[in-house]
Amino acid sequence: MRTLPKPPVTKTNVPTQLPLVPSGSAGSELSLEQDGGALVRRTILPGGVRVITEKIPGMRSAALGAWVPVGSRDEVAGSRGASHYLEHLLFKGTQRRTAGDIARAFDAAGGEANAATSKESTCYFARVLDKGLPMAIDVIGDMITSPALDLEEFERERGVILEELAMHSDDPTDLVFEQFSHSVFGQHPLGLPIGGTPRDIEHILAATVRDHYQSHYDSTALVITAAGGVDHDQICELVTAALHQGGWEMHPSIAPRSRRNSNGPIEIQPGATVTVRRSGEQANVIIGGRGIAANDPRRYALSVLHAVLGGGMSSRLFQEIREKHGLAYSVHSFSTGYADSGLFGLYAGCAPANTGRVTEMLHAEWQRLIEFGVDDEELSHAIGQVSGGLVLGLEDSGARMSRLGRAELVFGELSSIETVLQETAAVTAADVVELAADLFQSPLSLTAVGPFEEDVASLPEN
Repeated sequence: MRTLPKPPVTKTNVPTQLPLVPSGSAGSELSLEQDGGALVRRTILPGGVRVITEKIPGMRSAALGAWVPVGSRDEVAGSRGASHYLEHLLFKGTQRRTAGDIARAFDAAGGEANAATSKESTCYFARVLDKGLPMAIDVIGDMITSPALDLEEFERERGVILEELAMHSDDPTDLVFEQFSHSVFGQHPLGLPIGGTPRDIEHILAATVRDHYQSHYDSTALVITAAGGVDHDQICELVTAALHQGGWEMHPSIAPRSRRNSNGPIEIQPGATVTVRRSGEQANVIIGGRGIAANDPRRYALSVLHAVLGGGMSSRLFQEIREKHGLAYSVHSFSTGYADSGLFGLYAGCAPANTGRVTEMLHAEWQRLIEFGVDDEELSHAIGQVSGGLVLGLEDSGARMSRLGRAELVFGELSSIETVLQETAAVTAADVVELAADLFQSPLSLTAVGPFEEDVASLPEN
């Protein structure tokens, strides 16, 4: 492989944050030292490709991600499910490789590869030994730049995706979360299934999926992240070579694509009660509504709110509903943030006969937190839980790789772990209560899936 000239290095003067400005000339670089001697570097390659790596001393494995900022919210009628369909097809062969070749390449290296489609992005990722990175970059680069998109494979995969949708529909937990999103966002793309409905997949055309690929997959959109035993300069060379071989235009004057813009708050649906009847032994229940956007400054307070209300075994929901009354095995709070909105809710799985009582308790615990607040001991405990969970979670190279991707695509900056810990420690009890009260004022929906004979009762008034 030919050696590419190293780009000029411009290091940021900010010691704790890495501002990830999407515009910039090819060759511009930023770097940030992390805790434990880790080093994050970010380079814009010709063509606008962004490469962000985190070298972790002593680690022999590496996680690689290739991100494209397109997901189900970017689809319209006739193309629902195209992002997820395309994710499947990229593993079905390229101009140089069959689907079997792709699978064998990772198996032979003792690695693994997969992909995930969300409502705002698609990521193709792999985890390999450090010496397997050249292979992983070559294969994933080939998949992204030169997918075969064969018509026969397209039709075969239609059946596979329909089976996947059926599997999720048969899982009451998956179904209750999907129905809850629809209750909050309605027919907005954020309220529709990521994979589309069975009807969407039955009628989608191969030409539609090809057009979706042509519209969204190019060098300006591509973000490469890697963490673990990685060499930043080597990865930049390998990525450039893979994209050149795939025929992508890599001109130095091409700038990265702008990040997804927030178009203002999304209209939230009026509060609703939705009952979905499914056979089984358990009811799955969610109450909740509007959340906060992914980059909302209150996200640190949100993490502490979760720890207090429903984020672990010491949380109020777990202690009250499971430990004290024995009414549920699984009970927790959750949230999802998007570019311009979010979801927040409380979930429980319980016996169908206990649905009404559990729902009332979920609502009551949320309300009690707002009315009576959080004491100093509980706040300290919650901050410690969040901080420890953050640090332990980042022991995994895959989590580090994903963190880099979200920083580039969502936040526009990468904060050091120490900065995040400081922001979390600065959260006050008043911050937690204020956020809980704000979320409580959203039109709240109740979604229940289970073997009900009658519709579940509506929520109490706020």
